[in-house]
Amino acid sequence: MSPLPATFPALVRTRVRAAVRRPSRLTPEETAGRALTLRLVSLLLQYPDSELTSARDELTSAAGALPATAAAAELARFTDWFAAQDPEALERHYVEMFDLRRKSSLYLTYYLHGDTRRRGMALLTLNQRYKAAGWDTDGGELPDHLPVVLEFAALVGPGGGEAPLRRHRRGLELIHRALADADSPYRHVLAALLTLLPPPTEADRAAVARLVAEGPPNEEVGLDPYGTYGEGEFAPPGTFVPPAPAPPTRVPPARTSRTEGPR
Repeated sequence: MSPLPATFPALVRTRVRAAVRRPSRLTPEETAGRALTLRLVSLLLQYPDSELTSARDELTSAAGALPATAAAAELARFTDWFAAQDPEALERHYVEMFDLRRKSSLYLTYYLHGDTRRRGMALLTLNQRYKAAGWDTDGGELPDHLPVVLEFAALVGPGGGEAPLRRHRRGLELIHRALADADSPYRHVLAALLTLLPPPTEADRAAVARLVAEGPPNEEVGLDPYGTYGEGEFAPPGTFVPPAPAPPTRVPPARTSRTEGPR
């Protein structure tokens, strides 16, 4: 019998990782329960305006009607708190957690790319993914805003629909950690979401630790590939923005000599 190839252990590790990350086959009931959970998480992570706070009883009932899962238990803890708070206090807490703190911002590509050109391309790619699936956002938020990503996942399903969530798992871990450190009840909403994703790897944990210590990548170039109309302004999703022209070619001057050299 010929010996196994030297790459055999690497092949095994690759297949094991693929098997761990591959979504399991779900029954129609499980798929429906998962979609409802994702849609509920999306709603609960939106700004608690008067429309949302007036629906708190319905949201609490919806969380209580979910199948008995770890995600449902986390959402029940949050909705109990959410229903008991003064609306103005909810608004202040939301702004403090998600608008004033970088480590718990809800814009996912920031954690992976920071304010770099790569983030602009990631936003464009995400918007194209939505359009390819036949889903057009209302344009009120950037395509990487977590409630938008969650709504897409709920509509399209566990495979392609949840792919952006799996790609940005490290950012989700960082948001959860920041909310837990701040003792915010919103930590339960992120915890519910994380129960639906594959468990973090050692590489994931190390990357989150680096994000905590160093922050996302930084580059003073803005988000030009996604389209800017002015300093710090975004083009609306779907707008075509031509690429920046290439810099002019610099031709070195011809060498001159006082005397002609040997031939």
